[in-house]
Amino acid sequence: MSTATGLAVAGNYFAQPLLDLISRELGLTTATAALLVTAAQGGYALGLILLVPLGDLVERRRLAVILYSLTALFLLISATAATGPILLAGTVLTALTSVAAQVIVPFAATLADPSERGKVVGTVMTGLVLGLLLARTASGALSELGGWRTVYWVNAGLMILMAVLLRLFLPRLNTRSGLSYPALLGSIVTLLREEPLLRWRAGIGALALASFSVLWTALTFLLVQQPYGWSESSIGLFGLVAAAGALTATIAGRLADRGHVQAVTAAGTMLMLASWLPLAAGARSLVWLLVGVIVLDLAQQAVLNSNQNVIYALRPEARNRINSAYMTSYFVGGAIGSALTSLVWVAHGWNGVVILGATLAAGTVALWALERLTTRPTTPAAQTPATTSLVPAGR
Repeated sequence: MSTATGLAVAGNYFAQPLLDLISRELGLTTATAALLVTAAQGGYALGLILLVPLGDLVERRRLAVILYSLTALFLLISATAATGPILLAGTVLTALTSVAAQVIVPFAATLADPSERGKVVGTVMTGLVLGLLLARTASGALSELGGWRTVYWVNAGLMILMAVLLRLFLPRLNTRSGLSYPALLGSIVTLLREEPLLRWRAGIGALALASFSVLWTALTFLLVQQPYGWSESSIGLFGLVAAAGALTATIAGRLADRGHVQAVTAAGTMLMLASWLPLAAGARSLVWLLVGVIVLDLAQQAVLNSNQNVIYALRPEARNRINSAYMTSYFVGGAIGSALTSLVWVAHGWNGVVILGATLAAGTVALWALERLTTRPTTPAAQTPATTSLVPAGR
């Protein structure tokens, strides 16, 4: 399940180290090329609203397999795109169905014992985050071998393979919500209205991914110019550096299982803000740039994992809809961060990017502090098993 989530989200990040290469081949401006990042995050947010809640309505294994198969098909559109609009369309459609990863995460949370849910979610999210980060490394390396289209062909084949493996090895899982599809979507708004912790955590998550996206959208533009002048494959290697942060997801999950979820959130938001100090010096120093990337990634994973542990404890019977509400806010924040970055980069360069990223990170600290002042403490210890029907796959 961890591998499946990583491969699903990877397709949304292949373009980031290739923006300069894609813009030159397809004749796109820098601002238009940066829209590929925004399109991926916007499509993902749309899928979170429209598709992820289906996990509370239909059998989850079947839903996951269908979404993985469709993602493979849409990756082929990007692989064969001859113009910028076609590539944008393929990017949006791929992102839309790649929310299969967010069907798998609550699937794993439901299968897990409540006392180990943080560790299990952390393990699956480690795969997701590694996919997100290593996608840049893979796309950079494969572009050197066969051009920027190669990575889309390769991932399409891997998604078909994952659809087969999920069908073979996952159990059938039904969660009976008793709602029609329109009512199911409407209940997401109800959950946001009735659960203040969900609202606070959705806001924290949105600002955290916005700050994270500011860095990764601007990083390509920084590294292709002087004093760096790196190739696409070299830029992709930054994914290996940031992957170190993903390995902390299980640690954050274990701390949450032991009742330290608020401490993890506090540390994560403050580290995220602090990371922009070395990143500011990174315009001229590779060492400080590496330090900033690693710290920001550590902080982002800590915030994400602690947020998920809080929201999954709220209403187990509505876990897919809660995940949909949270992740929609999360990726809308990321899309806004990417869109703002392209504008700020053109107008103010790296200094403007640093100010933007630090401001968004400061917002996460402020929201966490306001949450603590206005809501009662809650811990994952209050979690109870969801009402589900788990049917063995016969293997």
